[in-house]
Amino acid sequence: MAVALTFDDGPSPATPAILDILKQHQAKATFFLVGQHTLRYPEIARDCVAQGHEVANHSHTHPNFAMKSRSFIRDEFQRAQSAIRSTTGVTPTLLRAPYGVRWFGFADVQRELNVQGVMWSVIGRDWKLPAPDITSRVLSRTGDGDIICLHDGRDTQSDPDVSATVDAVRTIVPTLIAKGYHFETVTEILCPKK
Repeated sequence: MAVALTFDDGPSPATPAILDILKQHQAKATFFLVGQHTLRYPEIARDCVAQGHEVANHSHTHPNFAMKSRSFIRDEFQRAQSAIRSTTGVTPTLLRAPYGVRWFGFADVQRELNVQGVMWSVIGRDWKLPAPDITSRVLSRTGDGDIICLHDGRDTQSDPDVSATVDAVRTIVPTLIAKGYHFETVTEILCPKK
């Protein structure tokens, strides 16, 4: 059984704590990076790649795309693509819209940038819940092939408090492993090798 653990809104100063937990359990994840945070914390973004995790595009400034023009959407994701590529050496092939909000023109932008849009099947609501509730929510909803969405940042904040997420991950990862799951990147979940 496999699941994909994903983190949005980073990198942030909290990301290394999550990387340490993942390393301890030899678990892979996909980090949906915000371009401006990638430029703010380039070493942390590079560490994600160096430790074997997948990096993906979560826009440049984390806007809500409702009512935004196609050119605005394209600019946000193009700027993030450039920031992530120049910082990590990796060109993202996946993107996720902030807040999960997709708008008219979104599919055109995906085709133009040659990226696949990805949502989630389990969301921890970790931006507002305490660690025990995040943990319970994720563990009770996760099944084979699920994509779990958590956050190693908070919107545009440069140094957010994501301690509840970190604490939840400390329990979620080993518990899922004990239940027989292993962790794959989103690309591995979506395109399994035969």
